[in-house]
Amino acid sequence: MKPRQKKFVYIIIALVALGAAVGLVLYALKNNVSLYFTPTQVYNKEAPQGRNFRIGGLVEPGSVKRQNEDLTVHFNITDNTRSMPVIYKGILPDLFKEGKGVVAQGKIEADNLFHAEEVLAKHDENYMPPEAKDALDKAARAKSEAGGAVPAAPATDKKAY
Repeated sequence: MKPRQKKFVYIIIALVALGAAVGLVLYALKNNVSLYFTPTQVYNKEAPQGRNFRIGGLVEPGSVKRQNEDLTVHFNITDNTRSMPVIYKGILPDLFKEGKGVVAQGKIEADNLFHAEEVLAKHDENYMPPEAKDALDKAARAKSEAGGAVPAAPATDKKAY
C-alpha cells in the first residue's frame, strides 16, 4: 500500500471509531435523561408515555393524604391551570408542605396516576425550580387574560423567624 492509501485507511478507521463513541454516548444519555414537564403539559400529552420524567409545580392545598398502614402518600401537583395526582411510597422531604414547590420524578402508569420514585422539595425559603416558576407565571397570565383570577407564583422574600 502506498502511504497515501494508508492515511486514507487510518482516517476511515478513526471516523468509524468516533461515530461508534458518539453513538454509545447518545444511547447512554437517552436512558438517563429525565425531562421536566408541568401538569398542563402532561394533560396535553406532551410528556413521554411509559418513560421516566419530572413533573413540577405546587403541592395543591388539601390534597395530601397519607395511608396509615405504610409510607404511601397521595397528593396533587398543580401549576394553577391543571392538577396531576401523584402517588409516592417513601419518606417525604422535611420541607414538603402543601402550597410549596415540589418536583417529582417517575412515570405515568395505566391508572393515569403519576407514580413518583423520588420527590424533591424546595431547599430554602427562596427556591423554586425556574421551570416551575415560569409555568406558574404563564398560567397566571393566561388566566388573567381569560378573565379568571389566579394567584401569582409565591413571593420569594425571606421571612424573619
